Amino acid sequence: MRRISEDTPKVLIVAPNASSVFGGESFLPLQYFRLLRKRGYPVKLVTHARNRHDLEAYLGSDLAAVSFVEDTAAHRAVWRFGSRFPGLIREVIFGTALASLDALFLSIIIRRLVREGHVDVIHQPTPVSPLAPSGLHRFKVPLIIGPMNGGMNYPPGYDDLEGPRARHFVAWSRRLAWLINRAMPGKRDAAVLLVANERTRASLPFSSHPDVRVLVENGVDLATWQVGHFQKQPAKLPSHVQGSLRLIFMGRLVPWKMVNLTLEAIQLSLRQGANVTLDVLGDGPERAHLEQLVKDQSLERNVRFHGYLPQAACAEVVADADALILNSVRECGGAVILEAMALGLPVIATDWGGPADYLDESCGMLISPVPRESFVERLGAAILQLSWQPDLRRRMGEAGTRKIVDQYDWEKKIDMIVSIYAEVASV
Repeated sequence: MRRISEDTPKVLIVAPNASSVFGGESFLPLQYFRLLRKRGYPVKLVTHARNRHDLEAYLGSDLAAVSFVEDTAAHRAVWRFGSRFPGLIREVIFGTALASLDALFLSIIIRRLVREGHVDVIHQPTPVSPLAPSGLHRFKVPLIIGPMNGGMNYPPGYDDLEGPRARHFVAWSRRLAWLINRAMPGKRDAAVLLVANERTRASLPFSSHPDVRVLVENGVDLATWQVGHFQKQPAKLPSHVQGSLRLIFMGRLVPWKMVNLTLEAIQLSLRQGANVTLDVLGDGPERAHLEQLVKDQSLERNVRFHGYLPQAACAEVVADADALILNSVRECGGAVILEAMALGLPVIATDWGGPADYLDESCGMLISPVPRESFVERLGAAILQLSWQPDLRRRMGEAGTRKIVDQYDWEKKIDMIVSIYAEVASV
């Protein structure tokens, strides 16, 4: 534990969704809280009561520093009514309504903690969308928001993944977000806005802010994702065998992840003589469809669906793989890329959005999604190249691990955020 001085600012992390179960952005506030507590930092967390059961098991004695917003009749009414609508409408309209309700009840808790002297700085790490409004203002303590990550569109030729109605709704909702952010001025009035990249900076709901800084959204907890924590089994792992490749996919099974194209690329590689397998870690609405595709293409011996696994279990499966594949066409971040790199895996990913921020030719293969008609052929060629060049896999894996240690270690990210806390608290 690092020594904490008496003038260290007391930090309140505010995140309605903070969970070790659901992954994605809900894990980010939990990482800040857990690693700061590990250092002995004076930090508290406010989140929704739906996370209580998970946090009781995950945090242990640190749960005493967590305050919960309880579910109310209003929350339940909005949820029930919103569940009748399509996903995008439900997410934008009713998600915003629930966020507004959360902000109201969060404010009650925050004011109490500020009044009792427990807060010098408020940090709101999520939601990561640059357009999501923040109702956290008028607490008389500085607010830090982010790192945010967004501003993504589909590549040319993939508009059918949204459909014309969805595209119009997205455009309309973005214009609406600008108005809502004026009515809820948390972002405009924040002391510091953190963005993961310039694309996100350009998507902020106002033309200027006095202090916008770039800080990568994702990091890697090397206590979990680190080469040497797992003993690879040569009998199971053909990393030294030419023509063999064990691929891994981690993530939600949703249309824009394009796992259907991953399966087609694997089939193409098999026809050209490679021995390729795929372990799919994750769950989602596309799982049944993908399992049927595996049967239709007679890939049962090559593809295995594991469903949702906790992080530690995921790391064990990933450690036995040769490469990660993520040919998603709408990936703002891509923490799974960093986690695979930490375990010494090269990565095949789409040259669009977040993956292009993380990968270069030393540690992975970025595949253009355009034109769409030949995307599968390019993916298949990348799979074949890695399957027949084990030395290339090894070199890429080693370069990726070095990059993670140098640039994406969560502990270094905590060092950066701690310096920002101290700076804004001293103003």
